[in-house]
Amino acid sequence: MTQKITLQMTADHHFVMADGRNTDALNPKEMLLYASLNCLAHTLTSLLKERIKRVKNMELSLEGTLSTPTVVAESTFTHFKVTYRAECHTMKEQEEISHAVNLANDKYCGMLQMLRKIAPLTHETAIVTTD
Repeated sequence: MTQKITLQMTADHHFVMADGRNTDALNPKEMLLYASLNCLAHTLTSLLKERIKRVKNMELSLEGTLSTPTVVAESTFTHFKVTYRAECHTMKEQEEISHAVNLANDKYCGMLQMLRKIAPLTHETAIVTTD
């Protein structure tokens, strides 16, 4: 079974759950994914704040594959996948976002580092320039 959380960047550069849920509606496995993704969002925002004044759009997803067909207490994560999607105005911004994603994913997000100790973690990035 797969659990997935997606955060969408708002106009004021905060991140909220894309499906409109709040944390009260999450099960403990989803809560771990949410906390990790929230950490990643803060890390990316911090890295980009110094480089880019305006990101047009950004969405982050974290998917965790569970060892059981349903969510039960004994379920453990066997794999994680982070998906980064961003839309920006210029090629220079695209390069800056790509660099920040790599730094956050590989080095600066402590929660992703922790998840790597639980199970393998892969990532996928899609950044488009629209101007």
